[in-house]
Amino acid sequence: MWSFFSRDPTKDFPYEVGDPVRGLEDKTVWTLHKGKKRGTQDEVSIFLFDVQKSSETLFDIAKASLKRLKTMRHPSLLHYLDSCETEKFLYVATECVEPLATHVVDMKLEGQQRDLFLAWGIFQITRALSFLNNDGNMRHNNVCLYSIFVTMAGEWKLGGFEFLTTHGQDSPSGIPIKILPALEIYDPPEKKDPTKLKSVTKCSSDMWGLGCLIWEAFNSPLKNQPSLKVLENIPKQLCSLYCELVSANPASRPNPADIITRCRKMGGYFKNDLIDTMLFLEEIQIKDKVEKGKFFSTLSSHLDSFPEAVCVHKILPQLLTAFHYGDAGSAVLNPMFKLGKLLDEADYQKQIVPCVVKLFASNDRTTRSRLLQQLDQFIMHLQNATVNEQIFPQVVHGFLDTNPTIREQTVKSVVHLAPKLSYNNLNVEVLRHFARLQSKDDQGGIR
Repeated sequence: MWSFFSRDPTKDFPYEVGDPVRGLEDKTVWTLHKGKKRGTQDEVSIFLFDVQKSSETLFDIAKASLKRLKTMRHPSLLHYLDSCETEKFLYVATECVEPLATHVVDMKLEGQQRDLFLAWGIFQITRALSFLNNDGNMRHNNVCLYSIFVTMAGEWKLGGFEFLTTHGQDSPSGIPIKILPALEIYDPPEKKDPTKLKSVTKCSSDMWGLGCLIWEAFNSPLKNQPSLKVLENIPKQLCSLYCELVSANPASRPNPADIITRCRKMGGYFKNDLIDTMLFLEEIQIKDKVEKGKFFSTLSSHLDSFPEAVCVHKILPQLLTAFHYGDAGSAVLNPMFKLGKLLDEADYQKQIVPCVVKLFASNDRTTRSRLLQQLDQFIMHLQNATVNEQIFPQVVHGFLDTNPTIREQTVKSVVHLAPKLSYNNLNVEVLRHFARLQSKDDQGGIR
């Protein structure tokens, strides 16, 4: 498959097209493929349009959706990387994603993790629609299970811009004709009822789509519109809002910005630990040191209820960034080490070990104290050379520290360090310090 596509004249397109990804079939003009960036082998997604096997109308739709994808930027919209057009195909490379339609079927999340994952996802799509409807004065016109994609970090991204319109360029009903019959099931009722057209708002059609998406997220792909009246699987917190979204009266459907405001209030569907955490991390650059310290000190207690993909691919990178470039301080250690346990050995060496080495060089007593206390959590991941050459030279300063707590913790740390220490460091350096402490330290507990 890889070699077949590599024969196409796409020399300036730095991506290789891989195997097709199931889940979209007749719901889009594109076929989705796995992909890799040449050179780095970073994983991407490739949306492929077959020019020769498609009508000119479909080709126009594909090119229009590509134009929208290229020009719009928002954290909850599918992220465009590059594109290329040949006589045979139109290639579009995006961040690595999979269709939500297959993700919700395949995912193994249960209980609170599943509930939080769905709430976070629905929040992101609501936010994307607020951006389009309110800031961009646009209608997406294709919100459903098949226009949503999920990243490795568990983020939901809105794609499927094939039928997007700008206000003022709409058809008389405000809803474009869906050239793909499989998508007609998502058309709001006013499309077939001219008497309701005067009640249409700038966001009413997309809010109907959001209602369909919510139903599908908690049930299965929508087979017929009467199924939207079945509420048993919709969370009670969400039922009232959901009924507004799928109201037959377009004017009754709320604005997405108002949905976010309402549901972020205490007790609302979007008010939970995961969404609070993700929104704090998005704004961490503008938070002060006290706010960051409080956030990191409580984060560890929430992590067990968060989906692992979100923890590993979203929260941990943010913690590492806060550590390297911010003033997060020692408070970041507990959640960082807890999330580190989810990594394989190669990723631990690449992401966590450099932080540990840097932390041991810190002059901050609180940081050094916490490191020594938590040594048992990460010592097994440290190479002997790293311990002897980069960490032990910093640890020995603790034997001479004026703070008795640091001296005591340094002595205790030798239990964990000893198996990795060289003969000279263990039998000469450590014993020399032990002898001095035993004879001269003013703290009986240390002697």
